Amino acid sequence: MLKKIRLELARDHDHPEGSNRIGYEFGAPLDAAGRIDPDEWHRLRDHCRVRRFRPGEEDDIGHLIRKPGGSWAFHYDIHSDEEDDESGYRFADHVFKPGEYVSIREDDGLRTFRVTRVQDA
Repeated sequence: MLKKIRLELARDHDHPEGSNRIGYEFGAPLDAAGRIDPDEWHRLRDHCRVRRFRPGEEDDIGHLIRKPGGSWAFHYDIHSDEEDDESGYRFADHVFKPGEYVSIREDDGLRTFRVTRVQDA
């Protein structure tokens, strides 16, 4: 049930064609509809890793976490609160299937990403 999901930057003002060099790869358990399954996440959360990639930067490695109220975020330093989490906008409602779009709140605001791949982890 654990899936590896790849998100790539959708087009925006800085990248009119989008970018396959900016994005995320993360593991998450998905239900039959393609939504994150919170019960399975609880059981498998140590395996729900995220890799944030950007050109010219080292990859950030962290975990998919569930915040109070049921929202989802990427947390990069599990031993410190110095780095802010990147929150998935309405991730609980989104379907993670190729071609779908999701938004993530980063330091500089909300950015849109396209789901480019979902495969067994």
